[in-house]
Amino acid sequence: MNSCELVNLVSMLTCLIVQNYTNEEIGLLAAVFTQLGDSLATILANNALCENGQNEKQLL
Repeated sequence: MNSCELVNLVSMLTCLIVQNYTNEEIGLLAAVFTQLGDSLATILANNALCENGQNEKQLL
């Protein structure tokens, strides 16, 4: 799938969601997808750090 197809798919899904869910449900979905994206970015950043010769460190 190229970038334009991906953008169109996301836009289509957005339109379907807003037509079929309440504002409260849409707010929750937005929060869930934001957390999902942030978690994926955190994992990728940690993996890149570990691959660059850094040791995994436990926080707190």
